[in-house]
Amino acid sequence: TATVAGGKFPLTATGSDVTGVPAALAVVGLAALVAVFAVRRAGRFAVAALLTLSGAGIVAAALTGVADGSALDEKAAATTGDTSATVQALSHTAWPYAAAAGGVLILLAGLLALRYGSRWPAMSGRYERGTDRPRRSARPVDPERPEEIWKALDRGEDPTGA
Repeated sequence: TATVAGGKFPLTATGSDVTGVPAALAVVGLAALVAVFAVRRAGRFAVAALLTLSGAGIVAAALTGVADGSALDEKAAATTGDTSATVQALSHTAWPYAAAAGGVLILLAGLLALRYGSRWPAMSGRYERGTDRPRRSARPVDPERPEEIWKALDRGEDPTGA
């Protein structure tokens, strides 16, 4: 409830009106949660640290936003045009606490990745490009057999250049 010189009126604000930090850090945390399995060694440690920090940031921002009434004061002043408008009675839904609980889960995932991540298997390098594999030599293409021409095309060879 906002109070102005003319009286009181109800005012609502979404969580993004108060702060957008938890939502932004949640996106970072979810990306880091996926990336922690894709990297190895020092990269895994860095991504796990980022995951931990984003979880801690979500918890801190969500719980700080619960007590912050300045965003609502600004919204009341913008709505009424009176800069002295303030919020007197403030109530919350459960969403800030749900965001904090999600931040705790991301924080715990980051701590687990920091502690046990070095023991986890890494993704295979099987499909990475490299020069360590010898390439097959081109087989001569029999122009009388159409399937040989198609196989040569599949290998990336030019069957007409022979």
